[in-house]
Amino acid sequence: MASAAPLAAVGLGLMAATLWGSSDFTGGLGARRAPALLLVAAGHLVTLLLLGTICLWARVPFPPLRAALLGGIAGLEGALSLAIFYRALAEGAMGATAAVTGVLTAVVPVGFALWSQGWPRGTEVAGLALGATAIALTAWQREPEASRRAVALGALAGVGFGIQLVLLKLAAEGGVAWAMTTARAGGLLGVGLVLASRASGGKRVPRSGYWRMGVLAGVLDATGNGAYMLAAEMGRMEVGAMIASLYPAVTIALAALLLRERPTRRQRLGIGVALAAIVLLSQ
Repeated sequence: MASAAPLAAVGLGLMAATLWGSSDFTGGLGARRAPALLLVAAGHLVTLLLLGTICLWARVPFPPLRAALLGGIAGLEGALSLAIFYRALAEGAMGATAAVTGVLTAVVPVGFALWSQGWPRGTEVAGLALGATAIALTAWQREPEASRRAVALGALAGVGFGIQLVLLKLAAEGGVAWAMTTARAGGLLGVGLVLASRASGGKRVPRSGYWRMGVLAGVLDATGNGAYMLAAEMGRMEVGAMIASLYPAVTIALAALLLRERPTRRQRLGIGVALAAIVLLSQ
């Protein structure tokens, strides 16, 4: 029978997946009316102010410099990876690109955990394999053949997201609250750099139309980060990372429930495989 800590880690991983999937759904709706990076910037700015205020008001001890730097690097690196991911999607064949990105996002922290903590039990290995399969199935969509550039950019973004999960876990060792805050600060810096480069290129940046959805998506995403970091602290990191990385299934489920977008047969299979993976990882 599983002990309380691993079960709690699985529950927190599911919470992270739910929050991240809801954030992507919210951001996707907002991106129909405003540039996605502006939504991300709005969410990062407001959540940074909220998190910073909470940490100072509650007098949360400031973490060691190493943890603070790791959190900031995680946010910066994650924001730049997001910009690369958007560029990859713009190249076309979103399904293949998203599938590669999603699998690598999970595989990188799994590889790091296996290197640093050793191999888990057999049921967890099977659960990890099913989880990677589920991510690929849910993210994949039948589209024209992807260009090598799009897949390469998607792979780079996936590695970047995976490294971010590793850095967030390490930053959380100095305290989850400040890790969330420093990650937000780094992320805002990263998004700001990307937006500044676009503005210098002559692209007009709208002044409104993105705050409400951007803030909601940002709050959901930041809370998901916190849930993931707690999951990684309470159990093996690769289990929390794999379960949290199943968030595309939540986005698909929300689209089906709220927008009447029917998932494909492949995506329904992926959701079923994800449930099987969660059962195995809970053992």
